[in-house]
Amino acid sequence: MTESLWPRLAALPLTVESYELEPLSSGPGFEPERETVLVRLRGAGTDGVGEDIWPAELLQAGPNLPLAGEWTLEAFCDHLATLDQWPTPPEFDLALNWRNWTYESAALDLALRQAGTSLPEALGLEPQPVRFVNSLGLGDEPSATRVRDRVAANPSVRFKLDAAVAWSDGVCGELAAMDAVDTVDFKGRYGLEPPPLEDLLALYDRVLAAFPGATIEDPHDLPEVTEKLRAHADRISYDAPVVAVDTLGAQPLPFRIVNIKPTRIGSLRRLFDLYAHAAATGLTLYGGGMGEVGPGRHQIQVLASLFHPDAPNDVAPTPYNAATPADGLPASPLPPPRPDGFRGPADPAPDA
Repeated sequence: MTESLWPRLAALPLTVESYELEPLSSGPGFEPERETVLVRLRGAGTDGVGEDIWPAELLQAGPNLPLAGEWTLEAFCDHLATLDQWPTPPEFDLALNWRNWTYESAALDLALRQAGTSLPEALGLEPQPVRFVNSLGLGDEPSATRVRDRVAANPSVRFKLDAAVAWSDGVCGELAAMDAVDTVDFKGRYGLEPPPLEDLLALYDRVLAAFPGATIEDPHDLPEVTEKLRAHADRISYDAPVVAVDTLGAQPLPFRIVNIKPTRIGSLRRLFDLYAHAAATGLTLYGGGMGEVGPGRHQIQVLASLFHPDAPNDVAPTPYNAATPADGLPASPLPPPRPDGFRGPADPAPDA
């Protein structure tokens, strides 16, 4: 389907009477331990929830926005765009999108629940099993141990790994021997200071040699890196720069793969525009989160099930982020989610 599905949601009636803020936590033992905020919109005898990944400031400000009223979902989103959702300017401009997504996702959940339907039903799509990866760093002194332990406990698990110049030939060789790495994330588009060029180029050489089938996410925007990767355009992916359709054309390398993060995109309309553009142009999509531990993680799993289910989605259930994951974790792919509105049946508690 190459037309945006946003019109199927935009006209949903929405009644908002009040909203509340509740702290969420991944709990002890998770790495890193995460705290987020549940935003619960109430109206017409039910509620809708979204998850904010920037908790301290939101809890301190309290529920002080004028959100009450009779709306359509589109009118509510337009109203949000007129509000100053931050009492003080955020440190990062993209945080404006993060916060906006929290309220829009809660509003979508509430509108669907008030209509007695779910996101798949409203869109006319059937949820599919969701393939996922476990996203990891290998530590300050990189070791393949964390990956090896998870593979031993669950041979089906696959990984998205954060690259670091400290990766040695030995570590890359150990990882390659397990044949479990789908994506290597260089985080080269986050505005971070890159390591010395010689070390960085050597890292790219090691990764390209060790993982010839892995997706290369967010390579550094440096001429020397661009030249090295030009022959690998079929596995280049962009993530951090992607917030709308018009950001896709501003990347230094040709690419066919995009990591869609709804929290970063920040808008239902822009999200569905991206889905439609990808379908029309043949882009391959996979999904990702930004540290959600509760309803927000369920929501990105639901979206993955509808738009890119058979992809290396960075939407693993929260317990995969434990420093030592428990036995019996869910295997990939997850069963097709059957949401209540736009959320999983276990919300608002972090998923088990």
